[in-house]
This record gives sequence, structure tokens and C-alpha cells, in this order.
Amino acid sequence: MSKITADDVRKVAHLARLDLPEDKITTYTGQLERILDYVDQLQGVDTDGVPPTTRAVEVVNVTREDTVVATEVREELLNQAPLREGDFFRVPKILAE
Repeated sequence: MSKITADDVRKVAHLARLDLPEDKITTYTGQLERILDYVDQLQGVDTDGVPPTTRAVEVVNVTREDTVVATEVREELLNQAPLREGDFFRVPKILAE
């Protein structure tokens, strides 16, 4: 007996907002059935002692030291602002008092 029916495929397509042509329902039913068979095979794999992971290859962020460096264009940048107040940009107030 098949685990996936044509009605199951229609329901999943509806939930995924997919407009599947009726002539493809049988094709997708078989494909989904094979996918579930493969998942069943994976259930038999012994994973005792294998730590859970989020990805196959460990990703490490490479970051540099955050250091303050004086810039020579500070005045030029501040002068380009629509509003300036001393050494700062002046922006419109967005929070009520």
C-alpha cells in the first residue's frame, strides 16, 4: 500500500500554494513515495555517539580586531550632512518625549 496518495499530493500543493497540473499528480506521487522510502532507509542508520550538527562543514567567522582609526575626511563627511550639530549629524526626532 502506498504511503502517499494523489490527495496527499494535492493537499501539499495547496498548502505550498502550488498550482500543479492534474497530469503531474501521479508523477509527483511516485517521486514523493521514493523520497519517503529513502528517509525510511536513513532511519536504520546507527547514529549513536554522533553529535548533532547544523551543517556538514564547520563554519568559522574570520574577524579582525576592532580598532579605532582616525580618518582624514571627517570634516568633509560632516559637511555633506543635511544638518550638522558640532561633530555630529543632526537627525529628526523619531521618539515621543
